[in-house]
Amino acid sequence: MFPDSSRSDATSDRPVDGPDEALRRTLGVNRRRFLSTCTAVAAGAVAAPVFGAGPALAQDRGRDHGHGHGHGGQALVPADKRGIILYTVRDATGRDPLASDLPSGFREVFKQLARHGYRQVEFAGYRQHANAPGGANLESVEGAKLLRSWLDDYGLRAQGNHGFIPPSWPLTTADLDTFKKHLEIANIIGMDHMGTGGDPTGSSHRADWDVAADKWNALGAIARREGIKLYTHNHDGAYGFLLDGGPLDDQGRPTRSSGIRKLEYFLKVTDPKLVWLEMDIFWAHVAQYKFHTYTAHDGSTRKSVFDPAGLVARNNKRYPLFHAKDGVVSTTNGMGYDMVPFGTGVIDYTTFFSRVGQRNYHNPMIEDDNSPSATDPAQSLREAKISYDNLAALRRRRR
Repeated sequence: MFPDSSRSDATSDRPVDGPDEALRRTLGVNRRRFLSTCTAVAAGAVAAPVFGAGPALAQDRGRDHGHGHGHGGQALVPADKRGIILYTVRDATGRDPLASDLPSGFREVFKQLARHGYRQVEFAGYRQHANAPGGANLESVEGAKLLRSWLDDYGLRAQGNHGFIPPSWPLTTADLDTFKKHLEIANIIGMDHMGTGGDPTGSSHRADWDVAADKWNALGAIARREGIKLYTHNHDGAYGFLLDGGPLDDQGRPTRSSGIRKLEYFLKVTDPKLVWLEMDIFWAHVAQYKFHTYTAHDGSTRKSVFDPAGLVARNNKRYPLFHAKDGVVSTTNGMGYDMVPFGTGVIDYTTFFSRVGQRNYHNPMIEDDNSPSATDPAQSLREAKISYDNLAALRRRRR
């Protein structure tokens, strides 16, 4: 067990169980399954990653047809919460409908995703092929009305967009106007949330995160007045360690850490009524693999194993959205995982969703950056179906 259950990390001046044992206990992974999976990791790999048991979906692929229950117990993700970010099928939305019989453009892609069973989508911008209905760019009031009509036609709901966050701070008039336009578009399309695909800042220094917090609090207040929850999305770096103490570098910036992670700090210094987060679960597990030791203010090296589900559980209402993407073990790419379709990898989503709970609050969006293929134009939508079936098959474990 972790020495301080109030923290999302295991932090100690002395080893207790070792990083692999602490990870296994934290995520509830069976010891035998954990060790057998980790055998695939090359000797000497840095910090045993969470190569936990996969969801064993082959044993339970029955779909609940929207009733929230089915084979093997209650569905971990209710039918109306199963979504996908359209970046996963960006080749299909960008495909020329005059040159292919495959689904092309937003309208036909919505139709196909609804057939697969999806009930929610997250946008990654509003552009499609110019020959698709509505034209190339639907980033307008009229375009938003078209998108909303197609979503309604196929029983889909939009839950967010990785769109425009003003680069300026303080805000320029032009940036503020563009931001307000995106909020108007989000409301027309019917979104509860609007966000971005990037981190609040790429810096590791506390002062820069303080500035980012001021900016996001201000943007969040504008969004709230329009009835929208503003969210930021993480990659692995945002769950690295904050530099907040110790000796200063030649620019007067701290070089060591208290052990708090950057987005943990961001959660503390942003207003929970104004700023929300979307955890990319894959990148959070990459962070768990990469960022496991830090240099403390006194110069000592300390271990700290990141627990993604633990952080969510302690800040549950701050995480309305997830990116649900899966990975297989990699010992060569420096990340610990290679991305694969949901349910075909080793990230233990049954344990993750069980631990975070709030099944009727969270909105998991399937994502796979690698689904589009240059040689197999049907791949992304085919893998979207595989991912949906695997998400639908997740069941709460019987006690």
